[in-house]
Amino acid sequence: MPNKTIIDGLDGLKALVGQQLGASEWKELAYEDIVRFAEATGDFQWIHLDRERCQRESPFGVPIAHGYFSVSRIAGLFFEVVEIRGFALVLNYGLNKVRFPAPLKLGARYRLSLKLAELKDIPKGVEAQLLASIEIEGESKPACAAEVLYRYMLA
Repeated sequence: MPNKTIIDGLDGLKALVGQQLGASEWKELAYEDIVRFAEATGDFQWIHLDRERCQRESPFGVPIAHGYFSVSRIAGLFFEVVEIRGFALVLNYGLNKVRFPAPLKLGARYRLSLKLAELKDIPKGVEAQLLASIEIEGESKPACAAEVLYRYMLA
């Protein structure tokens, strides 16, 4: 497991503005991950599930993850990157912008990379804008690039 960035209270969070927070471990995209996501969302488009048709007709040659699978991994891998202390609650508040620059192909390895872009005061806490990237090993473009908002609430 990579070293986590420890965010120790409000002062610790403020000290990290503008910095890379780190990256999660590499994960491999398995066919079963794609299938489970399709079942959870009801999105059964062939480009995600039909291996034979992907070989014949897709420019990628293999099934690819849903774009929303890639964005969902941000929340799933967030706590692999950071350890948060000194806050009563941390809330995923949403997204400002999301793009899917490159397909996440079956068998590819991917990870989450985070940067703390800015903080803004809110009642009883701060709102952090993080730049999140689902990087693909060996590729120049990420599967997902997003501006995500987390709210760090004080007691």
